[in-house]
Amino acid sequence: MTSRTLITIKDGKRRFNHRIAGLAFRDGHVLVHRATHEAFWTFPGGRAEIGETSQETLRREMMEELQVEAKIERLLWIVENFFDYEGKAWHELGLYYLMEIPDRFPFHPTDIVHHIQDGKNALEFKWVPATGEALKRLDIPPYFIADEIETLPQSPKHIIWHDGDLDLK
Repeated sequence: MTSRTLITIKDGKRRFNHRIAGLAFRDGHVLVHRATHEAFWTFPGGRAEIGETSQETLRREMMEELQVEAKIERLLWIVENFFDYEGKAWHELGLYYLMEIPDRFPFHPTDIVHHIQDGKNALEFKWVPATGEALKRLDIPPYFIADEIETLPQSPKHIIWHDGDLDLK
């Protein structure tokens, strides 16, 4: 078995991360998840590994976290995301895809539908209304997605997103 190397660079209080995420929709809702110790939510996905394509990363992450095979559709956003997290300044290159997950994955319009232990993090998943208003109430970075969730781009859109004033130098 080949060793796995996640694409993350650490430099003191600075971090670079390559993250791939997917947006799955059902019955007017979008799937989100969070680590149970966090207040914020995000779209399912994870860090890319050296040697795999972004679509392979997303398929692998969905198999690991949801135990389903996701169909990866079009690329929505390429995001250069700058944010502070746990006292570190992060520079994240994120690729966000539209994806489809099988109907056998549970759906409920309000309740947590799935739990999994992912390393040291307990993750929980739920469906939320796919509206800007609902996402803004939820606290789901990167925050520009709330403004675009109801009119997804038809071709990839490049976004540079700064969440606060960070010192990346």
